[in-house]
Amino acid sequence: MSFFSRMNPFVRGLLILAAIAGLVVVFQLERTLNALYILARVAFILAIAYFIFLTWREQREGISMWSSRAQWVFYGAAAVAVADVGLYWYGGAVGYEVLAFVAILALCGLAMWRTWRDQHRYV
Repeated sequence: MSFFSRMNPFVRGLLILAAIAGLVVVFQLERTLNALYILARVAFILAIAYFIFLTWREQREGISMWSSRAQWVFYGAAAVAVADVGLYWYGGAVGYEVLAFVAILALCGLAMWRTWRDQHRYV
C-alpha cells in the first residue's frame, strides 16, 4: 500500500489543490486561469439555457392551450428572470443589489409557478 492510498481523502484533496495552486503561481498562469474561468461561466450559462429550451420544447403544446393572459404572465416572468440573470452576470452585484436580484428571481419563479398551477387545477 502506498502512502497516498492510506491518507485521509480530505487531506489528499487539499494536497492536490495546493499542488495545482503552486503550479499556477510558479508558471504564472493567472491569466490563463482567468480565461478558463470566463469560458466555464459562459458554458454554464449555455448549458442552463439549453436545459430550459428542452423543457420548454416538451411543454409548449400544453402551454399553447392556456389563456392568453396566462401565457403573457408565464413568458413575461421568464423574460424578466432571464434579463435579471443576464444583468447580474454582466454587471455583478454587491450589497442590496444581490438582495434585489434574488427577490426578482424569486418573484418571477413564484409568478410562473402560480400560473402553471392555476392552469393545471381541475375543479
